[in-house]
Amino acid sequence: MTSNRRNDRMERETSEFEEKMLFVNRTSKTYQGGRRFRFAALVILGDRNGRVGMGIGKAKEVPVAIEKAKAIARKNMINVPVENGTIPHEIVGENCTSRVLLKPAGPGTGVIAGTVPRSIAELAGITNMLSKELGSRNKVNVAYAVFDGFKNLRTAKQVRALRGEAVQATGGAQ
Repeated sequence: MTSNRRNDRMERETSEFEEKMLFVNRTSKTYQGGRRFRFAALVILGDRNGRVGMGIGKAKEVPVAIEKAKAIARKNMINVPVENGTIPHEIVGENCTSRVLLKPAGPGTGVIAGTVPRSIAELAGITNMLSKELGSRNKVNVAYAVFDGFKNLRTAKQVRALRGEAVQATGGAQ
């Protein structure tokens, strides 16, 4: 039995992340002999514990495009601050002409969002959140806008550290 270290490593890496394929796009180009098709796949990977990644893979076949997208998503992982199942504060993520408003929600609300923001939030481990897609609703741009919003989220502790203030044990006002 031959063991391939690279395949073993790939299997271990994918086991810790849950994946969701958001869409596959087909494009064609007409040549003299007929049409040639190419595919693009948008894949989200997440561990439901604050880590999430997104990748777009392009290839002549769908399975190859999906594998490329997974590899790219593994490289583009970000950490999302999740506090009590929601995000710490309201934020607007932007990409091209797409903007996505992300708002924290109380316990029991659930994720009220469109297909793309819902998928990303659930794989990041967020259970209560509100969102609204503003501007263009192109799935790729919306996904990039959600990631922009998540990258710019800061916890109260991080903000205090940036300002150089002493971090209090209780979150009350002074």
